[in-house]
Amino acid sequence: MTIFEKIAAREISAQIVWEDDEVMAFHDVDPKAPVHVLIVPKRVIPRLAESADTDQALLGKLLLTTRIVAEKLDLLTSGYRVVINNGPDAGESVPHLHVHVLGKRPLTWPPG
Repeated sequence: MTIFEKIAAREISAQIVWEDDEVMAFHDVDPKAPVHVLIVPKRVIPRLAESADTDQALLGKLLLTTRIVAEKLDLLTSGYRVVINNGPDAGESVPHLHVHVLGKRPLTWPPG
C-alpha cells in the first residue's frame, strides 16, 4: 500500500481539504509553497503514463478538483500552479497518481 492508500483508508492521518467517493485532497506534509495540497484518486493509478482510456473521467475529475481546492483555499484571484510528476526524473516519489496544487507565493518559471 502506498502512503496515499493509507491516508484514504484513514490508517494515516492527514489534513483533508476536500473529499468525495473518488478523490481526496489534503495538505502535503513537506510543502514547497505556503499552500501545497495533493489531490489523489482513491483508486490507484500508479502514474499518468499508466492511465488508460477507461480512466478519462477520473483524470478529468482530478483537474476539476483543483478549482474546488483553489476556491476553498482562496487561490482563485492570486493564482496557483498545478503539477503532475511522472517518473523519477520528474520528481515522482510515490507511485500513485496525484496532482499538486501550489500557491500563495510567486512561482517562477521554469520550475527546477
